[in-house]
Amino acid sequence: MTTARPGLRERKKQATRQALSDAAVRLALERGPDQVRVDDIAEAAGVSPRTYNNYFRSREHAIVSAVLAGREDGIATAVAAHPSDHRLADVVTEAVVEQFTDASDQHPQLMVMITTRAPLREAFLESTIDVESPLSAALAARLPDRAADTARVLASSVAAAVRVALEGWIRPVAGEEPARGAAVSSLVVPVGALADRLRAALSVLAPAFDAAEGIGPR
Repeated sequence: MTTARPGLRERKKQATRQALSDAAVRLALERGPDQVRVDDIAEAAGVSPRTYNNYFRSREHAIVSAVLAGREDGIATAVAAHPSDHRLADVVTEAVVEQFTDASDQHPQLMVMITTRAPLREAFLESTIDVESPLSAALAARLPDRAADTARVLASSVAAAVRVALEGWIRPVAGEEPARGAAVSSLVVPVGALADRLRAALSVLAPAFDAAEGIGPR
């Protein structure tokens, strides 16, 4: 299955969203996230606050989007690209693990802020819901009866499983606030391998995926 290239309108929207996210991160790193206003982010990105509100519901979501941006589409694209004779539960699991454990685009300083500040941490976890919509479409295209409702339920469950895995993996250091330039290891404590946590959380959904494909119990 091939993925159509986004049209001009969609590419402009993506560029605006990226500009807002970049501005939010830059300002948060320079000033600290508590000193950044929505108006500041909009001005830095060259758009109005009203336009900003079309893309993000809070400054925290704009900041954390730099870490999560593109992962939801990456998962859906990977699922759509796999041959239909591959077990769907395995395809989805590996797509999620690949997207959430890719070390090539990590933001260490940003992860310090996310881990040590509750509003950012919660926005980071809330953003896992963005996995649902593109994954639902990819799953519906693969299911034997094109069951849209089943695809939505499965995609929603995947998003919930990802959140559970991330909640268990990220641990803030009690009583510490990040100092500018502080070492990541002193403030962020990942508990266990994230890939293992993701696979464990998603394994609970394997019977549901098998049933949707018409595969008997294993």
